[in-house]
Amino acid sequence: MLSPAPDIELRPFKDRDAPELYRRIEANRSYLRKWLPWLDAQRTVENSLDFIRATGAQNDRKEALTLGIWWRRELCGVISMHRIDWPNRAAMIGYWLSEDHQGKGIMTDSCRALVTYAFTSLRLHRIEIRCATGNSRSQAIAERLGFVKEAVLRDAEWLYDHFVDLIVYSMLAPHWKELHHL
Repeated sequence: MLSPAPDIELRPFKDRDAPELYRRIEANRSYLRKWLPWLDAQRTVENSLDFIRATGAQNDRKEALTLGIWWRRELCGVISMHRIDWPNRAAMIGYWLSEDHQGKGIMTDSCRALVTYAFTSLRLHRIEIRCATGNSRSQAIAERLGFVKEAVLRDAEWLYDHFVDLIVYSMLAPHWKELHHL
């Protein structure tokens, strides 16, 4: 669906991707658990299939846009534009990338492509990225792309056995278009 760079493809999941998605989650479970609250709900291939079907239905209803990230034809992560608020032309972006694929610019390129799509094709006006205050890699992506740090939400997300603070970054369409000469 989107090709942010020659080696990267962003596309909706298909049912047949469930085993590969499950394997990728399982291989990165301890790493992802540091930042993402949903790992306990993803314990089987069937759970991954349920995720694929649920996000596919959200995509169809235009409530979200969840895409797999493939690097050199290997699934390595997920990126999602969720909580699409059509009346206010706003959405949030969330993402994760397997630990062994980090440091290659994959997520920065993927986010850049999805934000550009949101502002140009979907005509949204505001995009947010929220990430834990301790998640410096996720913060670096938002900052590298020119997002503005707006706030820190105290104890905003329950992460298994404790709350974490979340940083809210935002980007507005006119600023994005100016930054990226669109």
